[in-house]
Amino acid sequence: MNTTSQRVHAACPKTGGHNLRLKNLLATGVITLGLLGSCLSAAQAADDPTVAEMPTRVVSQATEDTIPLPEDLDESSVELDDLVSSLPDPQDDTPTTSDTPSDGMSQEQSIDSDPVATAGEIQSSCLVQKAIAAAKGSDEPVSCANWSTDIPEADIRKASSAWSTPKWCGESGMNRWLVNRFRACGVFSAKVTIWDPRSGAVIGTLNYLVRAYAYSTRDSKNWAYQVELMEVSSTARAKGLTVSGSTTCSGKCRVTKSTFPAQVMSQTKDVVGQSFMEPTIALSPKGQSGWGQATAGWVFTRPDVTPTNRITLPTPGVRCDNAFPGTSKPGCVMPVIPELAYARHGEYPELADHIQDAQNSGLPGKHGTKNYLTRVTNKTRINENRNASCPSSLPRPTGKDCDEYPMASTWQGGKTGKFSRRMIDKDQNRSGGRTLANFYLYNRIIEKDRFLVWIK
Repeated sequence: MNTTSQRVHAACPKTGGHNLRLKNLLATGVITLGLLGSCLSAAQAADDPTVAEMPTRVVSQATEDTIPLPEDLDESSVELDDLVSSLPDPQDDTPTTSDTPSDGMSQEQSIDSDPVATAGEIQSSCLVQKAIAAAKGSDEPVSCANWSTDIPEADIRKASSAWSTPKWCGESGMNRWLVNRFRACGVFSAKVTIWDPRSGAVIGTLNYLVRAYAYSTRDSKNWAYQVELMEVSSTARAKGLTVSGSTTCSGKCRVTKSTFPAQVMSQTKDVVGQSFMEPTIALSPKGQSGWGQATAGWVFTRPDVTPTNRITLPTPGVRCDNAFPGTSKPGCVMPVIPELAYARHGEYPELADHIQDAQNSGLPGKHGTKNYLTRVTNKTRINENRNASCPSSLPRPTGKDCDEYPMASTWQGGKTGKFSRRMIDKDQNRSGGRTLANFYLYNRIIEKDRFLVWIK
């Protein structure tokens, strides 16, 4: 099978306008064939799929001075609205496996998707249908759609090489979602089996792959989901199956547009379904948030066999909110715990050394742990934290500022009584604070969102 040169894809947009174009497409509810798939992935793939612990990156240092400090972000402003829209999406962030938030992040929880775990249950149901057909003496072949882990690895690699799938999506492992703060991707293996109900013999098989993408943005209440089905191999009565589907959304969301028309499975053209969702949370008053989960489902048919059962693939949960301080724009994120990185030999060495020493003493937020920091947005609480750890009455040496850890803009700050403070270079302290504000904005970290700080 030579699918690399034959498979049909839409042309990818140039990287420079990619970010804006995707936002415009989400706004209009239109995505051309393959754009949310192969073209989306080209700019965001990380070259090293083993770096699953990399933090979500912050935007460039050049923008930091334009972002207010965390305690100043309690009112909406047109300037910050514009800044939110101008920031690049984290297309190059190395993804990780989806992390289901606890109640500390949201009162509603997202749900991870593990479709292969349902394969045994689906198989049992299909065998019941097969037995019923045999008992009735039916001559119509019985078909079953299910997830699979027994497609030969060589066939998977050969077929998937026809896709522009990023390494972090395909080569980091099959049959699981990989997620960064604004994107989720997965490649899943599946099959259709057709039986003769009288003899019980298998009279046709279809092996295929599903490539799934979900995409959100920090400044839009809309998000999108696309699935592409690729035939790997087929035999006998399973050749030329037609597949069609639809998408539903559970939780605080609804489907605004869904397109998954009947298409014939083949090795020369991918089957595509795409949908657009929006949250059902109120957009006022400010401070609303809620989780939603889209589920794509499809059925295979052929005139001379029974239709298959409906097979479904849910996305990881998506949290949409209008709760980010300082901006009126709603936005949506994926269930990933972001990390802020400071380098000990970078621009803020005194700040980085202080945080490292504070974390090593047992204070929360350390990379590689689940002892998270959680953001606080209440200005009064932020001031109370700062006054407890770095009161204004505390003398500052010339050129120095009082740096506190955990940060005043976290629920673990100085008011808890467990903190570290150190006099460090004034410029490093203030620039580091703006980097923190930058990090909050870039990753849309709202009240009680969790995060870590990685000292590299």
